[in-house]
Amino acid sequence: MWELVKAGGWLMLPLILSSIFTVAITLERYLRLKRSQVLPQDLLVNGADLETLVAKLEQEQAMRSPLGRILKAGYDHRDQGEQFARAQMEAAASQEITHLEKNINFLGTLSAIAPLLGLLGTVLGIIESFLVIDVGSAGNASTMMPGISKALITTAVGMLIAIPAMIAYRYFQRVVHEYVAELEQQSTLFHAALFYKKVPHVQEHRRAS
Repeated sequence: MWELVKAGGWLMLPLILSSIFTVAITLERYLRLKRSQVLPQDLLVNGADLETLVAKLEQEQAMRSPLGRILKAGYDHRDQGEQFARAQMEAAASQEITHLEKNINFLGTLSAIAPLLGLLGTVLGIIESFLVIDVGSAGNASTMMPGISKALITTAVGMLIAIPAMIAYRYFQRVVHEYVAELEQQSTLFHAALFYKKVPHVQEHRRAS
């Protein structure tokens, strides 16, 4: 392995760094974007009655998920009117979406840069191969081998990094888009239920205030 790295030349360093970042971001996003952490089943509006859901929003555990933080933003400002509560939920949703998309674009950038680095290595390797040819060694093909090896190695490594990075990028993009759609749906359902349904817990709180 070390021999391949040395044969690939200095361009192997950014390629290795790209591979490390790709693996790290993929693992981090995989753990962070689990459905149970983004859309807990017990906080879904259509999965529980509103009174039970409101009681769970008053617990600290609700603040550990994007859905819980969005719904809590609306619930905490319910006494200031439905429009204000909706605006607070939209602001919270915008912030949570930014967190969900964190590092995904960087993963896409890595998938685009890696093959370009490999292509650059190819060009430099071919240039090196021709530069070593002079009048005295024009017939010796072995002098071209280091440059050709560098060209092939960097190209292969660039592709090996770019392919899984692109797959991960597209996958996480699709997952985030699905989560955003569900968060918007749950926010709308919660807002409608909070202001247009008679929920004893909420109604008693309004009368007390």
